[in-house]
Amino acid sequence: MTTVAEPNELGKYGEQVAAQYLERCGYHILAANVRCRMGEIDLIAARGGFLVFVEVKQRKSDAYGSPAAYVDVRKQQRIRLTAEYWLEQHPQDLQPRFDVVEVYLPYGLRTKFPRVNHIVNAFY
Repeated sequence: MTTVAEPNELGKYGEQVAAQYLERCGYHILAANVRCRMGEIDLIAARGGFLVFVEVKQRKSDAYGSPAAYVDVRKQQRIRLTAEYWLEQHPQDLQPRFDVVEVYLPYGLRTKFPRVNHIVNAFY
């Protein structure tokens, strides 16, 4: 009998993979799963003078388009508003930036070596 992973389990796994990837690249994770009434930000990280608001998108493949393509204008606006809210609560001298990290999990939670694609300055 095959079990099917819940979408939120895959989402959490994708965010863990993205956070580990960013840490290996020298980013310091400041917050995860920041939520307010305006929206949600998956990860907030700092590196090299930048405060990076990261949207993580995971998919099994890009058969229906890249994961980043699902970060549409409406989603970008919600991320921006949530970032403004977070910055009001946590003032920073760092330059804000919006990145997308695509995580490919072709075998779902059983994927041993996820592929990660980091898109720097994905939107403004």
